[in-house]
Amino acid sequence: MKQEVLECGMVYHIYNRGNNKEDIFIEEKNYGFFLSLMKKYLLPIADIYAYCLMKNHFHLLARIKDTQDIDNKYKEKPYLAFSHLFNAYTKSINKEYNRTGSLFQDRMKRKKIQNEEYLIKTIAYIHLNPIKHEFSESLDYPHSSYNSILSDKPTSLKRAFVLGKFDDRNNFEYWHSKKMLEQLVLQSIVEDDF
Repeated sequence: MKQEVLECGMVYHIYNRGNNKEDIFIEEKNYGFFLSLMKKYLLPIADIYAYCLMKNHFHLLARIKDTQDIDNKYKEKPYLAFSHLFNAYTKSINKEYNRTGSLFQDRMKRKKIQNEEYLIKTIAYIHLNPIKHEFSESLDYPHSSYNSILSDKPTSLKRAFVLGKFDDRNNFEYWHSKKMLEQLVLQSIVEDDF
């Protein structure tokens, strides 16, 4: 499958999982370390709208900044910032846990967000992913951007942009709760059919 080329000014759903479906986050401290590397490597080239980190995979929604807002070394190749992030994280995990080789499966997957409806659905999909994969029973999952978007604390996320897509905080919460309920109903229907 041909990968989307990362273009300046475009929004992407970016995701990947551990090599051989192995865990990429081994201990609690790994989640915070990955987020710190995201800030270091991705904020200079991208605006982060949403993320979710789970034991064996992650999802990220990011807008690659406009060409004039990106450092010269990344203007033609914004994907290099992602490569630096994944390489730095892999090297750290390999050293910390006495492992060798690739941590992530192949190359990161990415899908270009083509319209506002798809953008909104992707934000909710990312936040609902821990429920879908049974890492959590609620939206209160600690390693997603959901609570950061609802919070008033300082954040590197583009909170105002995201909330603006849902009109306000209340509608953001309502929309996610509605989608969560739809997902749970669908799962119970599928389970009842077997």
